[in-house]
Amino acid sequence: MTGNNRNFIIAIGLSILVLILWQVFVANPQIDQAQQEVAAQQVAAGEANTIAADADTPLPAGAVTATPDAAARFETRDAAVAATNRVPIQTERVSGSINLTGGVIDDLRLLDYRETVEPDSPTIVLLSPASGPDGYLADFGWSRSGGSVVDGNTVWTAPAGTVLTPETPVTLTFDNGAGLVFNRVIAIDRNFMFTVTDTVVNGGAGDAAIAPYGRIRRLGEPEATGFFILHEGMIGAFGDQGLQQVDYAALETEASTYDPTTEGWLGITDKYWAVTLIPEQGRSFTGTFRRETGGALGLRYQADYIGELVTVPAGGTATVTNHLFAGAKEVSLINAYRDELSLERFDFLVDWGWFHFITRPMFWFLDALYQVVGNFGIAILLVTVFLKLVFFPLANRSYRSMASMRKVTPQITALRERYKDDRAKQQQAMLELYRKEKINPIAGCWPVLIQIPVFFALYKVLFVTIEMRHAPFFGWIQDLSAPDPTSFLNLFGLLPFEAPVFLQIGIWPIIMGITMWVQFQLNPQTPGTPRWIFSLLPVVFTFMLSSFPAGLVIYWAWNNFLSVLQQGFIMRRNGVEVNLLGNIRSTFRRKPKEAVEKAKKG
Repeated sequence: MTGNNRNFIIAIGLSILVLILWQVFVANPQIDQAQQEVAAQQVAAGEANTIAADADTPLPAGAVTATPDAAARFETRDAAVAATNRVPIQTERVSGSINLTGGVIDDLRLLDYRETVEPDSPTIVLLSPASGPDGYLADFGWSRSGGSVVDGNTVWTAPAGTVLTPETPVTLTFDNGAGLVFNRVIAIDRNFMFTVTDTVVNGGAGDAAIAPYGRIRRLGEPEATGFFILHEGMIGAFGDQGLQQVDYAALETEASTYDPTTEGWLGITDKYWAVTLIPEQGRSFTGTFRRETGGALGLRYQADYIGELVTVPAGGTATVTNHLFAGAKEVSLINAYRDELSLERFDFLVDWGWFHFITRPMFWFLDALYQVVGNFGIAILLVTVFLKLVFFPLANRSYRSMASMRKVTPQITALRERYKDDRAKQQQAMLELYRKEKINPIAGCWPVLIQIPVFFALYKVLFVTIEMRHAPFFGWIQDLSAPDPTSFLNLFGLLPFEAPVFLQIGIWPIIMGITMWVQFQLNPQTPGTPRWIFSLLPVVFTFMLSSFPAGLVIYWAWNNFLSVLQQGFIMRRNGVEVNLLGNIRSTFRRKPKEAVEKAKKG
C-alpha cells in the first residue's frame, strides 16, 4: 500500500473516530461544575424566603404556596383548560389563555409550528395546565414573611371580555383584604415575549416588605432526544457565574442554587422550544433549579427565582417588571431579545456547542443564502461550492502531491521489490525518493481532514436550529433535519411495508455511497492495496449516514461529486492521466486465472 492510499484510509478512519469522540466527550459538555448550595435570600428579619414545591410541603413563613388546581385532575388538556376562568391570548403567532386562578400562563400553542410536516398536523402545544396531562406552566407572585402572599392560589379579576393581544395588554387585580392591592399588567409582543408588570399599592398603616418571585414548572418526566450533542433541561445565565446548563438527571440528588446576582435569566429548554424567566435587571435575585416529588403534583422540575425585598411604605406603591419568553428558539429573534433586553448569553438558548465559532458562521451563511434562494437545500449546495473555492489552494497542493506520488509509483514498486527483505532500507530509500521529488506523503490527508469541522458544523446546525426543522428540499425530502424517509428494502415505497430502522437506507445515502465509491475509483489501483478496502468504505459510510439528517447526506454526496471534478481538474493540470472510466471497468473485470493462482500462492 502506498503512503498516499494508506494516509487516505487513515484520514477516513480518523474522521469517524473524531465524530464519535466529539459527540461523546466534547459537543454537549456537562457544565455541572461545583454548584454552590447557597441559602435562599434572607428577608429583613433573617428568615429565608424560598419557593416551595406545593401545598403539601411544609413551608417557612412567607414562602410561596401551591400552584392552582393541584388537587383536581383531568384526563385531557382541553378539560383542564375549561375548568377555570381564563383570559384568552390571541396573536398571529400564539394562542392560549391565562388562568385567573394564580394568574398562571399555562395554555399556549405555537401557531407557526406543527408536529409533523403534514399541513393539517396539530400545532405545537408548549404550555399546559398542571391539572391535565403533561403540565407545563409559568407564574409570578409575591412572598413576605409572616403575612399574606400573592401566589398560585390567588384569584385575580379582569374586566369582562378582556383578550390579551399585542395591542391590548391585560390588567389583573387582587385585593388581599389586609391593605395591599396588587395590579398586574400582562403584555405580549408579536412573537413570544410576555412583559409582566406588578404594582403593589399599600393602603395599610405600616410598611410592607415583600419579595417578587417567578417560577416555571414542568410535571412528569420530560421527553428528550437524549443526544450527546444537544442540551435539554435547565439553563440560565447568572451574572459572573456565566451560563449554566443542568440536565434533568443531575437534579435527582440535589438542587442547584446560584449566588444572588442583578443580571441574568433562567428557564427550561428543549431542542426547539424554551420557556425562560427574565427578572428585572438591576435588582438582585437568587435562581434555583430543582426536582421535586410527592404531593398532589407528583414529579416535577422547576426553575425559579426570588428577588430582593421590596419595601412598600404606607400609602405608597412599588413596581417590578419581569419578562417571560415562551416560544420557538428562532436564531434572529433570540438575538434580538438578547440585544433589546441586554441579556448576556441569551443567544445560547440555541445550543451552538463549544465550537460555536464554527457553527454560528455556518448557520449565518446558510441563512443568508436561504434569504436569496428560498431553499435551505440549495443553500447547502451553494455553501459546499463556496467552501471548495476557498480551500482550493490547499486542495491543489494536496492533490498535486498525490499526483506526484502516482508518478513515482513505479519507482516505489521497484524499491519495495528490491528491499522486500529489509524493511528499514526500504523505508529509507522511499524517504530519499520523497525528498528528491519534493513529495509530502501526508499531504493527501488534507482534503479529508478539512471536511471534518465543516461536517460537524453543518451537522450541529441541521440538528439544533429550528430554521432547519421541516425545511424542504425537493421531491421526497420534506425535512432536511430528518433522515431520508425512503428505503431500498421496500423498493423506496413500492412494496407495502415499513423497513426496520437499521435498514432504512434511503435514496440519498445510496447516492452518497456511489459518489464516494466513484471518488475512490479516480485513484488507480496500486500494488499492495487491497481492492476490497475501497469497496467496503462507501458501504460503511452509506449505512452510517443513513440515519443522519438528509441535509447532511446531501452535502456529503454533493461534496464527493465536486471533489471528483476538482481532483480530475488538478490531475490534468499536473500531467497525470485521468482514467476514471477505465478504473471503474477494471473493478468489475474478472482477474485472469493465472493472477488468481498467483495470489493464492502468496
